[in-house]
Amino acid sequence: MKLVLVLLAVFISTTYAHAQDSTLLDSLLHTNPALARVLNHSATYQLQVIYTQIDRDTHNVPHFTQHTYHLNPRQYFNPASLVKLPVALLSLEKLHALPAPINRSTIMSTGTAWRCQTPVPFAAPADSNRQATVGNYIKRMLLVSDNLAYNRLYEFLGQKPLNDRLQQFGYLGSRIVRRFAPCDTAANRHTNPVAFHTLTGDTLYKEQAKINLRTPAPPLGPIYAGHAYKVGNRIIHQPYEFTTANNLPLPDITALLQTALFPEAIPTDKRPHLTPADYAFLRQYLHLTPHASRFTPYAAPRYFNAYKKYLYYGRRPEAKLQPGLRIFNIVGMSHGYLADVAYFADSLHRSEFMLSAVLYVNQDGVINDANYEYDTIGEPFLAQLGQLLYRYEAQRPRQYRPDLTLFFEKDPQP
Repeated sequence: MKLVLVLLAVFISTTYAHAQDSTLLDSLLHTNPALARVLNHSATYQLQVIYTQIDRDTHNVPHFTQHTYHLNPRQYFNPASLVKLPVALLSLEKLHALPAPINRSTIMSTGTAWRCQTPVPFAAPADSNRQATVGNYIKRMLLVSDNLAYNRLYEFLGQKPLNDRLQQFGYLGSRIVRRFAPCDTAANRHTNPVAFHTLTGDTLYKEQAKINLRTPAPPLGPIYAGHAYKVGNRIIHQPYEFTTANNLPLPDITALLQTALFPEAIPTDKRPHLTPADYAFLRQYLHLTPHASRFTPYAAPRYFNAYKKYLYYGRRPEAKLQPGLRIFNIVGMSHGYLADVAYFADSLHRSEFMLSAVLYVNQDGVINDANYEYDTIGEPFLAQLGQLLYRYEAQRPRQYRPDLTLFFEKDPQP
């Protein structure tokens, strides 16, 4: 029965997706032979792409035109770390609802109240970059996709408020219901007590543990992938179930990145209540590389410049950054699914565009065996895809070239 569901889902997704293809994007993709391996087997790789052209008017107001390839919001992919962007946005919004003087630099502690919860006791280390604060957790998520930082902010928000807010924004197919930890469905409905403190440890605000009485229903129904999965050293010969996992369709996470970077283009009731300082903070850490951020926990050589810039650089440690190019992005990599959702700002050619892509690279069909083709197929494909659209956008005619000053502001100290 599970195998039938998998085959049916693939058939429906493939049929639906081909009807959505943009002639322009289809044509562009097929100009690069390096993309042919994936394009010629796009159903196997479950490829989805959104390319958004941005044209400015005489007042520099952006106007967006989307071109899609095999896009199907009902084709499941595991979003992995893509969920960190909505959690960052909503965490910044929640701070404004707390009593002053709490802000993103206020020290936060996390307690425990149920199973599968871990504490972060109060501490005020001399290095402010190592303090437990909402701001530092967001930096960790955006710079290197830190999972523990995500867990702390998932708990800060609470499962129900987090998902209620996504629904209010209109993201009806999105659902964020899991930590990045081996917690079951019930444990993920329970989130920790949190508190905020002065540098000397006095408590400014305390919030009790929260429980969501009912996990939001899976928007796509039963979801299975692969033909087997690994548990320890054993192979279980049946599809892996993602029904209770997080869900974040590619159009939703694309819109959320647009919200972070172009909030004025989103209706006020469809975006969080953030300040200009919040948006400047997000812009800074969405584009910075670990080294350029000067964020001290990531000074080690293991965090190279292209660490999470799959589109264009392909996560190659030796990659040299393209002069004049800033990429503001969020990525996901898990269970063979590889995704990057990005905005490109090119000061050299005065061009800009958004590009979102996800593909599945798991040739043996076994989930959790750590045998995925990220390095050999996925990342090279994304790099070639980003470079192709970068070159096209550099020469695409525009009536008005964009003023990109906002995206090339000097980054303040961390």
